[in-house]
Amino acid sequence: MIEKIQIRKATAADVPAMHELIMELALFEKCPDQVTNSPEQLLEDGFGNAPVYNALVASDETGKIVGLALYFIKYSTWRGKGLYLDDLIVTQKYRGQGIGKKLFTAYRNHAASLGAKQLHWQVLDWNTPAITFYENEGASIEAEWWDCKINLK
Repeated sequence: MIEKIQIRKATAADVPAMHELIMELALFEKCPDQVTNSPEQLLEDGFGNAPVYNALVASDETGKIVGLALYFIKYSTWRGKGLYLDDLIVTQKYRGQGIGKKLFTAYRNHAASLGAKQLHWQVLDWNTPAITFYENEGASIEAEWWDCKINLK
């Protein structure tokens, strides 16, 4: 089944499926009530007049979206241009088939084509399969840097 998976740049038509995957991830991470983003907002933010994110999707042989890598350009005063992977999601039924690796590789290759110097993302400390996956991809998990955020409405 893995050879029939297609990785491609997301289109506006993919937004409903992308939102479904985001909600599936929120359930997996035990916080579905924290998702305030809507398909309409995803559409505007990714495919409107001033897009703020890009995405790659994985589709099966029927065209169904089964995976998502959503990312955006970030900048480091020390390193220069980088790409931030906000989420890498593969629907439950398709996990363990190499789709996450295909999406991550496509994300990494896109970053290289843009001249990015670093890739960034977060992983929950209890998500050991994801941690192992990222370590196998050559990632260093940095404990000395703490995430900071302020939610604005």
